[in-house]
Amino acid sequence: MSDSTPELKRSLGLLDGAMLVAGSMIGSGIFIVSADCARMVGSTGWLLVLWLLTGLITVMAALSYGELAGMMPKAGGQFIYIERAWGQLPAFLYGWTVFTVIQTGVIAAVAVAFVKYAAHFFPFLSPENILFAAGRVKISFGQLVAIGIIAFLTWLNSQGVRNGKIVQLVFTSTKLLALLALIVVGIVVGLRSDVFSQNMNGFWDASQLTKTDDGTWISTPLAGLALIMALGTAIIGPLFSSDSWNNVTFIAGEMKNPRRNIGLSLLLGTSVVTGLYLLANIAYLTLLPLKGDPTATDILGQGIQFAGGGSDRVGTAAASMIFGDMSAALMAGLVMISTFGCVNGLVLSGARVYYAMAQEGLFFKKAATLNQQSVPGYALFIQAVWASVLCLSGSYGDLLDYATFASLIFYAVTIAGIFILRRREPDAERPYRAVGYPIVPMLYILLAVAICVILLITKPQNTWAGVFIVLLGVPVYYWQKRRKSA
Repeated sequence: MSDSTPELKRSLGLLDGAMLVAGSMIGSGIFIVSADCARMVGSTGWLLVLWLLTGLITVMAALSYGELAGMMPKAGGQFIYIERAWGQLPAFLYGWTVFTVIQTGVIAAVAVAFVKYAAHFFPFLSPENILFAAGRVKISFGQLVAIGIIAFLTWLNSQGVRNGKIVQLVFTSTKLLALLALIVVGIVVGLRSDVFSQNMNGFWDASQLTKTDDGTWISTPLAGLALIMALGTAIIGPLFSSDSWNNVTFIAGEMKNPRRNIGLSLLLGTSVVTGLYLLANIAYLTLLPLKGDPTATDILGQGIQFAGGGSDRVGTAAASMIFGDMSAALMAGLVMISTFGCVNGLVLSGARVYYAMAQEGLFFKKAATLNQQSVPGYALFIQAVWASVLCLSGSYGDLLDYATFASLIFYAVTIAGIFILRRREPDAERPYRAVGYPIVPMLYILLAVAICVILLITKPQNTWAGVFIVLLGVPVYYWQKRRKSA
């Protein structure tokens, strides 16, 4: 009997899909970004609105993606959706951006975040432990360990999808339970003090803190258009913390009953994470004053705005109000679990996009093949190499802004494809139809476009760079097509 050609195995169920969604979403952002949000909007009400709006945007997108997933239950997910609705060039630009910054940049950043928190237990992993320096290029021992984590998880996932799903199940369930426990205990402990009632004063009184050249902070009241612009800018942090929910669409070729389970996985995963994120911020507000003093030396004095003495470690500051001196170690451990599971989910799913691209002749030819374990081993390898380069570049912080902005653009483009396909292919099989169509998809597109416009105005240095990275894919696409036809 001859060996058969390896094929993708449909071995992932609904729970696996939901865990991939939740695990890919929850990294380190929820424990950090609320500090910057608090400085930008300056009120309890608007801080909660930011997280609520982020959750609604994410769930609306997930509800819309369910229709596309039901129509096209193939490996590559969003790449396939864009190609069918818009054509090959827009699909390539999406895949190009996923490879250059969206997936690999987040893999690099989250791996480095893992090492950063691991330095609490192993000080030699500190970013200050530089092994090599030449001009602006600095390589630390921690960066090498981050690359080692990427390499290990790449190898693990290359040995079969079962390995990746076990790691995802264990680490995601652990961090979900740990985060829920922290929220419940935090709210119970926090309500014994008057911090929450203090934070209710001036609930909607928005203001923005800006740092001057001499290092002092100035507070400016916000209202009307200024408030809208501040909200549109501040939401980039919560959106990044909620991103990567679409990764489950990439592995549709390995899902059991994908027409049903992809959509349900998206809905379950995004809904659970949205609820936990909102509750986590309520816990922060019961434990810590929203407003703080950058010169304060105690946790309550620093508040949420200057948690961790300016390091923005809101989660650690909140935990210290519960566990005291143990808090730093507990939070470091929780973030390590969270980021490790997040990297695994990103590594597992991302390679399927390049696999789908390669099958269309739009990526390295070898990436279109599966190894003997029926996974795209070469695509996993290429992804790991580029993510490792980004680890060494030290530019992953900027890449996150580029990635979040670019992701938002492509989410809007993808959801707009629902309208195109409904008109062009009215009789196509749709096991699941977008909830609230056409209002919910259209509302998402309008919100996404509005946020992108605001970011182009308020954060031009990073958002225009994101546009440049996307457009850089145009000549690469035509070069690839010319090379293929030669």
